[in-house]
Amino acid sequence: MSLPIIGIISQLLTNETDWCTVERSDNNGQVMDTAKEELLHWIPQLAGHKVLVVGDLFLDEYVLGQATRLSREAPIPVLEFVRRFFVPGGAANPAHNICALGGEATVVGLVGPDEPGAQLLSELERVGIDPAGVVVDHSRGTTSKTRIMAEGSLRFPQQLARIDRVDRRHLDGEVEAELIAQVQKWVPTVDAVLVSDYQTGVASQAVVQAALSSARARGKLCTVDAQGAFSKYTGFDLIKGNRQEIEAVLDCQLLHEEDYRLAGGKLLHSLGANSVIITRGPDGLSVIGHGEGYHHLPAANRSEVFDVTGAGDTVIAVATLARIAGASARTAAQLANYAAGWVVRKLGNAVVTPDELAWAVENW
Repeated sequence: MSLPIIGIISQLLTNETDWCTVERSDNNGQVMDTAKEELLHWIPQLAGHKVLVVGDLFLDEYVLGQATRLSREAPIPVLEFVRRFFVPGGAANPAHNICALGGEATVVGLVGPDEPGAQLLSELERVGIDPAGVVVDHSRGTTSKTRIMAEGSLRFPQQLARIDRVDRRHLDGEVEAELIAQVQKWVPTVDAVLVSDYQTGVASQAVVQAALSSARARGKLCTVDAQGAFSKYTGFDLIKGNRQEIEAVLDCQLLHEEDYRLAGGKLLHSLGANSVIITRGPDGLSVIGHGEGYHHLPAANRSEVFDVTGAGDTVIAVATLARIAGASARTAAQLANYAAGWVVRKLGNAVVTPDELAWAVENW
Protein backbone atom coordinates (compact mmCIF):
# COMPACT_ATOMS: atom_id res chain seq x y z
CA MET A 1 0.00 0.00 0.00
CA SER A 2 1.36 3.45 -0.90
CA LEU A 3 1.74 5.83 2.02
CA PRO A 4 2.32 9.33 0.60
CA ILE A 5 2.38 10.90 4.05
CA ILE A 6 5.53 8.92 4.92
CA GLY A 7 7.19 10.12 1.73
CA ILE A 8 6.29 13.71 2.53
CA ILE A 9 7.61 13.46 6.08
CA SER A 10 10.78 11.74 4.86
CA GLN A 11 11.34 14.55 2.36
CA LEU A 12 10.85 17.17 5.05
CA LEU A 13 13.36 15.45 7.31
CA THR A 14 15.81 15.10 4.44
CA ASN A 15 15.47 18.78 3.55
CA GLU A 16 16.25 19.71 7.16
CA THR A 17 19.75 18.28 6.66
CA ASP A 18 20.31 18.93 2.95
CA TRP A 19 23.99 19.27 3.54
CA CYS A 20 24.15 15.52 4.13
CA THR A 21 24.15 14.87 0.38
CA VAL A 22 27.41 16.65 -0.46
CA GLU A 23 29.96 14.26 -1.96
CA ARG A 24 33.24 13.58 -0.15
CA SER A 25 36.62 12.55 -1.53
CA ASP A 26 38.33 9.26 -0.68
CA ASN A 27 42.01 8.58 -0.07
CA ASN A 28 42.14 6.49 -3.28
CA GLY A 29 44.74 4.26 -1.73
CA GLN A 30 47.34 6.98 -1.36
CA VAL A 31 50.02 6.75 1.30
CA MET A 32 48.81 8.24 4.58
CA ASP A 33 50.22 11.71 5.21
CA THR A 34 52.17 12.76 8.28
CA ALA A 35 49.28 14.79 9.69
CA LYS A 36 47.02 11.72 9.79
CA GLU A 37 49.76 9.62 11.35
CA GLU A 38 50.05 12.22 14.10
CA LEU A 39 46.28 12.09 14.74
CA LEU A 40 46.38 8.30 14.92
CA HIS A 41 49.18 8.63 17.47
CA TRP A 42 46.88 10.64 19.74
CA ILE A 43 43.89 8.25 19.71
CA PRO A 44 45.24 5.73 22.27
CA GLN A 45 46.17 8.66 24.50
CA LEU A 46 42.50 9.63 24.85
CA ALA A 47 41.99 6.64 27.17
CA GLY A 48 42.63 6.45 30.89
CA HIS A 49 41.52 9.97 31.87
CA LYS A 50 38.87 10.82 34.45
CA VAL A 51 36.32 13.54 33.73
CA LEU A 52 33.61 15.03 35.91
CA VAL A 53 30.63 15.91 33.70
CA VAL A 54 28.28 18.49 35.23
CA GLY A 55 25.01 19.27 33.54
CA ASP A 56 21.44 18.48 32.59
CA LEU A 57 20.72 14.76 32.43
CA PHE A 58 18.00 13.45 30.09
CA LEU A 59 16.42 10.09 29.42
CA ASP A 60 16.05 9.62 25.67
CA GLU A 61 13.30 7.18 24.71
CA TYR A 62 12.79 5.80 21.21
CA VAL A 63 9.46 4.23 20.26
CA LEU A 64 9.59 2.46 16.90
CA GLY A 65 6.68 1.23 14.85
CA GLN A 66 5.93 -0.10 11.38
CA ALA A 67 3.76 2.17 9.22
CA THR A 68 0.82 0.08 8.04
CA ARG A 69 -1.87 2.52 6.89
CA LEU A 70 -3.15 6.07 7.13
CA SER A 71 -5.31 7.02 10.09
CA ARG A 72 -8.99 7.80 9.51
CA GLU A 73 -8.78 10.35 12.33
CA ALA A 74 -6.07 12.62 10.91
CA PRO A 75 -3.60 12.73 7.97
CA ILE A 76 -1.00 10.70 9.85
CA PRO A 77 0.36 7.16 9.57
CA VAL A 78 -0.73 4.45 11.97
CA LEU A 79 2.30 2.72 13.48
CA GLU A 80 2.14 -0.82 14.79
CA PHE A 81 4.49 -1.03 17.75
CA VAL A 82 7.79 -2.85 17.11
CA ARG A 83 10.12 -1.97 19.96
CA ARG A 84 11.19 0.64 22.50
CA PHE A 85 14.63 1.46 23.86
CA PHE A 86 16.35 4.06 26.04
CA VAL A 87 19.68 5.84 25.91
CA PRO A 88 21.21 8.38 28.30
CA GLY A 89 20.95 11.90 26.85
CA GLY A 90 21.80 15.51 27.61
CA ALA A 91 24.99 15.76 29.68
CA ALA A 92 25.09 11.97 29.85
CA ASN A 93 25.95 11.84 26.15
CA PRO A 94 29.41 13.46 26.40
CA ALA A 95 29.99 11.27 29.46
CA HIS A 96 29.07 8.21 27.38
CA ASN A 97 31.50 9.29 24.65
CA ILE A 98 34.28 9.63 27.23
CA CYS A 99 33.66 6.08 28.45
CA ALA A 100 33.51 4.70 24.89
CA LEU A 101 37.01 6.08 24.25
CA GLY A 102 38.45 4.40 27.32
CA GLY A 103 38.04 7.20 29.82
CA GLU A 104 36.11 7.35 33.08
CA ALA A 105 33.18 9.71 33.59
CA THR A 106 31.33 10.67 36.76
CA VAL A 107 28.20 12.79 36.35
CA VAL A 108 26.71 15.48 38.55
CA GLY A 109 23.10 16.25 37.67
CA LEU A 110 19.46 15.80 38.64
CA VAL A 111 16.79 13.14 38.34
CA GLY A 112 13.30 13.08 39.76
CA PRO A 113 11.87 10.47 42.18
CA ASP A 114 10.14 8.68 39.33
CA GLU A 115 10.32 5.75 36.92
CA PRO A 116 12.20 7.71 34.22
CA GLY A 117 14.78 8.68 36.86
CA ALA A 118 15.31 5.06 37.86
CA GLN A 119 15.54 4.09 34.19
CA LEU A 120 18.11 6.82 33.54
CA LEU A 121 20.27 5.72 36.47
CA SER A 122 20.12 2.18 35.12
CA GLU A 123 21.15 3.37 31.65
CA LEU A 124 24.09 5.33 33.08
CA GLU A 125 25.40 2.23 34.80
CA ARG A 126 24.79 0.10 31.72
CA VAL A 127 27.12 2.22 29.58
CA GLY A 128 29.77 2.56 32.28
CA ILE A 129 29.04 6.08 33.57
CA ASP A 130 29.45 6.58 37.32
CA PRO A 131 26.20 8.13 38.67
CA ALA A 132 27.70 8.86 42.10
CA GLY A 133 27.12 12.62 41.77
CA VAL A 134 23.46 12.44 40.74
CA VAL A 135 21.05 14.26 43.06
CA VAL A 136 17.35 13.39 43.39
CA ASP A 137 15.15 16.50 43.22
CA HIS A 138 11.80 15.66 44.80
CA SER A 139 10.20 18.82 43.44
CA ARG A 140 10.47 17.94 39.74
CA GLY A 141 10.33 15.04 37.33
CA THR A 142 13.18 13.59 35.32
CA THR A 143 13.68 15.31 31.98
CA SER A 144 12.83 12.91 29.16
CA LYS A 145 12.53 13.09 25.39
CA THR A 146 10.36 10.55 23.57
CA ARG A 147 10.92 10.16 19.84
CA ILE A 148 8.26 8.45 17.72
CA MET A 149 9.95 6.68 14.81
CA ALA A 150 8.50 5.00 11.71
CA GLU A 151 10.41 2.03 10.36
CA GLY A 152 10.34 1.37 6.64
CA SER A 153 12.60 0.58 3.72
CA LEU A 154 15.18 3.27 4.58
CA ARG A 155 18.37 2.44 6.46
CA PHE A 156 17.20 4.31 9.56
CA PRO A 157 13.69 4.93 10.94
CA GLN A 158 12.18 8.35 10.24
CA GLN A 159 11.29 10.55 13.20
CA LEU A 160 7.64 11.65 13.11
CA ALA A 161 7.35 13.50 16.41
CA ARG A 162 9.12 14.20 19.69
CA ILE A 163 7.53 14.67 23.10
CA ASP A 164 9.62 16.47 25.74
CA ARG A 165 8.92 16.36 29.46
CA VAL A 166 11.02 19.16 30.94
CA ASP A 167 10.95 21.50 33.93
CA ARG A 168 12.99 24.71 33.42
CA ARG A 169 12.40 26.25 36.85
CA HIS A 170 15.33 27.63 38.79
CA LEU A 171 16.88 25.23 41.26
CA ASP A 172 15.63 25.06 44.83
CA GLY A 173 18.27 26.39 47.22
CA GLU A 174 18.80 23.07 48.99
CA VAL A 175 19.07 21.18 45.71
CA GLU A 176 21.59 23.69 44.36
CA ALA A 177 23.65 23.37 47.54
CA GLU A 178 23.66 19.58 47.19
CA LEU A 179 24.83 19.85 43.57
CA ILE A 180 27.65 22.17 44.64
CA ALA A 181 28.65 19.73 47.37
CA GLN A 182 28.81 16.91 44.82
CA VAL A 183 30.95 19.03 42.48
CA GLN A 184 33.37 19.89 45.28
CA LYS A 185 33.51 16.26 46.36
CA TRP A 186 34.40 14.83 42.95
CA VAL A 187 36.64 17.51 41.38
CA PRO A 188 39.74 16.35 43.34
CA THR A 189 39.36 12.83 41.88
CA VAL A 190 39.34 13.76 38.17
CA ASP A 191 41.60 15.23 35.49
CA ALA A 192 39.05 17.67 34.06
CA VAL A 193 35.60 19.18 34.54
CA LEU A 194 33.24 19.30 31.54
CA VAL A 195 30.02 21.31 31.84
CA SER A 196 27.20 20.38 29.46
CA ASP A 197 24.62 23.16 29.70
CA TYR A 198 21.29 22.20 28.13
CA GLN A 199 19.56 25.15 29.82
CA THR A 200 17.28 23.13 32.12
CA GLY A 201 18.64 24.37 35.43
CA VAL A 202 21.58 22.31 36.66
CA ALA A 203 24.31 24.63 35.34
CA SER A 204 23.28 27.58 37.50
CA GLN A 205 25.74 30.43 38.06
CA ALA A 206 26.55 29.10 41.53
CA VAL A 207 27.12 25.53 40.35
CA VAL A 208 29.29 26.70 37.45
CA GLN A 209 31.40 28.92 39.70
CA ALA A 210 31.82 26.09 42.19
CA ALA A 211 33.06 23.84 39.40
CA LEU A 212 35.46 26.48 38.06
CA SER A 213 36.90 27.53 41.43
CA SER A 214 37.32 23.93 42.61
CA ALA A 215 39.04 22.96 39.37
CA ARG A 216 41.26 26.05 39.29
CA ALA A 217 42.40 25.46 42.87
CA ARG A 218 43.70 22.06 41.81
CA GLY A 219 44.99 22.89 38.34
CA LYS A 220 42.26 20.93 36.53
CA LEU A 221 41.15 21.55 32.95
CA CYS A 222 37.69 23.16 32.56
CA THR A 223 35.69 22.76 29.34
CA VAL A 224 32.11 23.60 28.42
CA ASP A 225 29.48 23.16 25.76
CA ALA A 226 27.80 26.46 26.59
CA GLN A 227 24.73 26.17 24.32
CA GLY A 228 24.62 29.95 24.07
CA ALA A 229 25.14 30.96 27.73
CA PHE A 230 28.72 32.09 27.11
CA SER A 231 29.11 34.87 29.70
CA LYS A 232 28.57 32.36 32.49
CA TYR A 233 31.74 30.51 31.49
CA THR A 234 34.37 33.24 31.71
CA GLY A 235 37.68 31.64 32.69
CA PHE A 236 37.03 28.19 31.24
CA ASP A 237 39.89 26.68 29.23
CA LEU A 238 37.89 25.41 26.26
CA ILE A 239 34.52 26.84 25.24
CA LYS A 240 32.37 25.33 22.49
CA GLY A 241 29.37 26.80 20.72
CA ASN A 242 27.64 26.44 17.38
CA ARG A 243 27.22 29.05 14.66
CA GLN A 244 23.66 30.04 15.57
CA GLU A 245 24.49 30.44 19.27
CA ILE A 246 27.49 32.66 18.55
CA GLU A 247 25.58 34.77 16.03
CA ALA A 248 22.94 35.38 18.71
CA VAL A 249 25.32 36.30 21.53
CA LEU A 250 27.51 38.56 19.35
CA ASP A 251 24.56 39.96 17.36
CA CYS A 252 26.27 39.29 14.05
CA GLN A 253 26.13 37.05 11.00
CA LEU A 254 28.84 34.50 10.32
CA LEU A 255 28.93 34.42 6.53
CA HIS A 256 32.61 34.48 5.61
CA GLU A 257 35.79 32.97 7.00
CA GLU A 258 36.89 36.34 8.37
CA ASP A 259 33.61 36.56 10.30
CA TYR A 260 34.38 33.28 12.07
CA ARG A 261 37.95 34.35 12.81
CA LEU A 262 36.84 37.64 14.34
CA ALA A 263 34.00 36.04 16.32
CA GLY A 264 36.26 33.32 17.69
CA GLY A 265 38.89 35.87 18.66
CA LYS A 266 36.33 38.07 20.39
CA LEU A 267 35.03 35.16 22.48
CA LEU A 268 38.54 33.95 23.22
CA HIS A 269 39.58 37.29 24.71
CA SER A 270 36.31 38.42 26.30
CA LEU A 271 35.85 35.10 28.12
CA GLY A 272 39.51 34.60 29.00
CA ALA A 273 39.53 31.17 27.36
CA ASN A 274 42.54 29.27 26.04
CA SER A 275 40.62 28.00 23.02
CA VAL A 276 37.21 28.30 21.36
CA ILE A 277 35.53 25.81 19.02
CA ILE A 278 32.70 26.91 16.74
CA THR A 279 30.79 24.05 15.12
CA ARG A 280 29.47 24.88 11.66
CA GLY A 281 27.24 21.98 10.57
CA PRO A 282 28.00 21.07 6.93
CA ASP A 283 31.08 23.32 6.99
CA GLY A 284 32.86 21.45 9.78
CA LEU A 285 34.22 23.58 12.61
CA SER A 286 36.53 26.47 13.43
CA VAL A 287 39.04 26.57 16.26
CA ILE A 288 41.10 29.42 17.66
CA GLY A 289 43.60 29.13 20.47
CA HIS A 290 46.15 31.25 22.27
CA GLY A 291 49.43 30.97 20.44
CA GLU A 292 47.93 28.74 17.75
CA GLY A 293 45.94 31.15 15.62
CA TYR A 294 42.72 30.42 13.76
CA HIS A 295 41.93 27.27 11.74
CA HIS A 296 38.90 26.12 9.75
CA LEU A 297 38.48 22.34 9.54
CA PRO A 298 36.06 21.19 6.80
CA ALA A 299 33.58 18.47 7.78
CA ALA A 300 35.29 15.08 7.78
CA ASN A 301 32.17 13.23 6.59
CA ARG A 302 29.58 14.95 4.41
CA SER A 303 28.08 12.06 2.43
CA GLU A 304 26.88 9.60 5.09
CA VAL A 305 24.90 11.76 7.50
CA PHE A 306 21.78 10.15 8.95
CA ASP A 307 21.20 11.72 12.37
CA VAL A 308 23.00 14.79 13.75
CA THR A 309 21.62 14.30 17.27
CA GLY A 310 24.38 14.61 19.85
CA ALA A 311 27.24 15.39 17.45
CA GLY A 312 28.12 18.47 19.50
CA ASP A 313 28.35 16.31 22.62
CA THR A 314 30.89 14.13 20.85
CA VAL A 315 32.92 17.18 19.84
CA ILE A 316 33.27 18.52 23.40
CA ALA A 317 33.97 15.05 24.84
CA VAL A 318 36.74 14.21 22.37
CA ALA A 319 38.27 17.68 22.52
CA THR A 320 38.33 17.50 26.33
CA LEU A 321 40.11 14.13 26.35
CA ALA A 322 42.62 15.32 23.77
CA ARG A 323 43.43 18.45 25.76
CA ILE A 324 43.91 16.40 28.93
CA ALA A 325 46.33 14.21 26.97
CA GLY A 326 48.35 17.27 25.97
CA ALA A 327 47.20 17.79 22.40
CA SER A 328 47.09 21.28 20.91
CA ALA A 329 43.76 23.02 20.41
CA ARG A 330 43.99 22.36 16.67
CA THR A 331 44.77 18.66 17.10
CA ALA A 332 41.96 18.29 19.65
CA ALA A 333 39.56 19.94 17.20
CA GLN A 334 40.72 17.70 14.35
CA LEU A 335 40.05 14.55 16.38
CA ALA A 336 36.69 15.93 17.48
CA ASN A 337 35.80 16.71 13.86
CA TYR A 338 36.50 13.14 12.75
CA ALA A 339 34.58 11.76 15.74
CA ALA A 340 31.53 13.90 14.96
CA GLY A 341 31.68 12.70 11.36
CA TRP A 342 31.42 9.14 12.63
CA VAL A 343 28.51 9.53 15.08
CA VAL A 344 26.24 11.26 12.54
CA ARG A 345 26.24 7.96 10.65
CA LYS A 346 24.32 6.38 13.55
CA LEU A 347 20.80 6.71 14.96
CA GLY A 348 20.23 9.00 17.93
CA ASN A 349 22.72 9.85 20.64
CA ALA A 350 25.74 7.83 19.53
CA VAL A 351 29.37 7.38 20.56
CA VAL A 352 32.64 6.69 18.80
CA THR A 353 35.13 3.99 19.81
CA PRO A 354 38.92 4.18 19.36
CA ASP A 355 38.77 1.75 16.41
CA GLU A 356 35.99 3.75 14.74
CA LEU A 357 37.85 7.02 15.23
CA ALA A 358 41.01 5.50 13.76
CA TRP A 359 39.05 4.26 10.74
CA ALA A 360 37.61 7.75 10.20
CA VAL A 361 41.06 9.36 10.33
CA GLU A 362 42.52 6.78 7.95
CA ASN A 363 39.71 6.85 5.39
CA TRP A 364 38.35 10.41 5.26
